[in-house]
Amino acid sequence: MPSIIQRRPIIQADEIVESTLGSGILFTYPEIATIAGVQGLVVYGLSSALPLLAFAFVGPIIRRKFPEVFVLTEWTRQRYGVVAGIYLSILTLITLFLYMVAELSALQQIVTALSGLNGLPAVIVQVVVTTIYTSLGGFQVSFLTDNVQGAMVVGLIIIAVITVGARTDIDKSLIDSSGLLKPTLLGWQLIYILPVAILTNDFFLSNLWLRTFASKTDRDLRIGISIASFVVLCILVLVGSTGLLAAWSGVWPGDPPQAGSIAFFLLLEKLPNWVVGIVLVMTVALSTAAFDSLQSAMVSTASNDVFRNKLPLIYVRIGVVLCIVPVVVVALRSPSVLRIFLISDLVSASAIPVLVLGLSDRMYWWTAFEVIVGGLGGILSVFIFGTIYYGNATEGGKLILLQNGLYANDWSAFGAFVAAPIGGLIFACIALGLRVGYAFVLSKTTGRHFDVFDRPLPRSHMAAGPMHLDQPDFIATGTDATIRNNDEEGAKFRAPR
Repeated sequence: MPSIIQRRPIIQADEIVESTLGSGILFTYPEIATIAGVQGLVVYGLSSALPLLAFAFVGPIIRRKFPEVFVLTEWTRQRYGVVAGIYLSILTLITLFLYMVAELSALQQIVTALSGLNGLPAVIVQVVVTTIYTSLGGFQVSFLTDNVQGAMVVGLIIIAVITVGARTDIDKSLIDSSGLLKPTLLGWQLIYILPVAILTNDFFLSNLWLRTFASKTDRDLRIGISIASFVVLCILVLVGSTGLLAAWSGVWPGDPPQAGSIAFFLLLEKLPNWVVGIVLVMTVALSTAAFDSLQSAMVSTASNDVFRNKLPLIYVRIGVVLCIVPVVVVALRSPSVLRIFLISDLVSASAIPVLVLGLSDRMYWWTAFEVIVGGLGGILSVFIFGTIYYGNATEGGKLILLQNGLYANDWSAFGAFVAAPIGGLIFACIALGLRVGYAFVLSKTTGRHFDVFDRPLPRSHMAAGPMHLDQPDFIATGTDATIRNNDEEGAKFRAPR
């Protein structure tokens, strides 16, 4: 089990801020501002910052029950067993894949927007460079580049402030005509969509869990996360406001019309070329620091959570390099960074609600079967909703990929993010009913003890000996051969309800 260096609140807050910011924020938050105005920007900022506070609540619960756990996938393996652990690890790898796509897509668009050149060479160079130095330096290099990431964000914010103060002229007539101060249907929908999407997706990010469990005490954790949440909110709203300023100064949408995702860079075009060059270098450095963290997280997840450190690390790294090839291909074909994040959010909104029910001691009878069926059922529910909403299965399938993004002035995206968690819970309950029914019929036909709702014995009640991570955190004594054959004798070993 890897050891984690304990952090003080200020250092922990700094690392959390750095780990949550990538070059993608320069696209997504200004884009939301151009789509849903001030309302959408404020909701997006709050929805990104406040979910961090959930780690201050969930982290101590997991740490008290499983002191040796340091990421959510490890808790899942211990709480639900090997199959559920591998299932969540696969979903985590999918999430990391999509984040890598978003990061490279953002880099490619940044290079094109600021220099007018093809962004593909920059993408390839970044991939090669990060692969080399993370392979040679290991995970420690990734932690060091987090500091670079934070410095680049601060530098870009300073330049943005200078741009607004010295080079941007607001046309007051455009403020009212833009409609960005008025609430919109999408703005109201985002009040539900974004908190659900971002909160559940944060649970997949191992870098946040590592920093959560690195706190010395629960109090330090609450202080560190509270500071980080406030700083993240300020940074994201400040970056996103460039979308509003671009619209009110007339540089967006422009002629010909430009995508709202590059509003930040349209403002920077007013600066001298040498300043734009500095911005480009800083942005590439920011993207590189974020991308190497994603690479390291993918290596760690595959090595520790999937292969249990039994496969040599060199082979895991080779596998990650092979995965980067489709990452580059998809990134070059994905014009919307925001849409990539939303697809990832839809996966997490399906899987996380049914998973975290296991945090409650009262849900001791909740098993991996319900978690897996519920998570997959959530995605299927999005397809079912889309098919009903649009009237055909093809459009229902497209809704899973959110091909209309958040631009459609309808209820499709909202419905998808309702269907994912609610549908997942419904499918999980159906799975529970099937499991209970099967166990009941089996007990009646074979005389076996009906043990579905027997309270399991915690680890502390088990026989002495080393614990293995492949074991679930509870041993359901009702499945023991002694209990199957002799209910009266087996009852001595069952914990009280």
